[in-house]
Amino acid sequence: AVEGRESLQKLYHLLEAKGFQTRMEGVALLLDLCKSSPQLISTNIVQIFDYFVLRINDTHKRVKEKALDVLAEIIGLLEDALNPVMNCLVEGITRNLNAKDPGVHAAA
Repeated sequence: AVEGRESLQKLYHLLEAKGFQTRMEGVALLLDLCKSSPQLISTNIVQIFDYFVLRINDTHKRVKEKALDVLAEIIGLLEDALNPVMNCLVEGITRNLNAKDPGVHAAA
């Protein structure tokens, strides 16, 4: 339980960091945790996605693109566990469908 809490604190810290590269590390860590500890992610899905949705709409296009790509993988890994956060995910993805950047638009 302590290890899980520490992983989540690290994840939150990375996802809300000032530097875009650090935020990208947070997105990558989320994917790793979804693969290695899906139960931890499922149990804390709402809190985690409060942070993650911000990366889907990040001001830096590389972070946004990475978050959208990772989201596609996460959907396959977590499936029904995403139900509580589906509305905020759909909103975040929809905002990116109008993106002028072709990479962001394609990822959305």
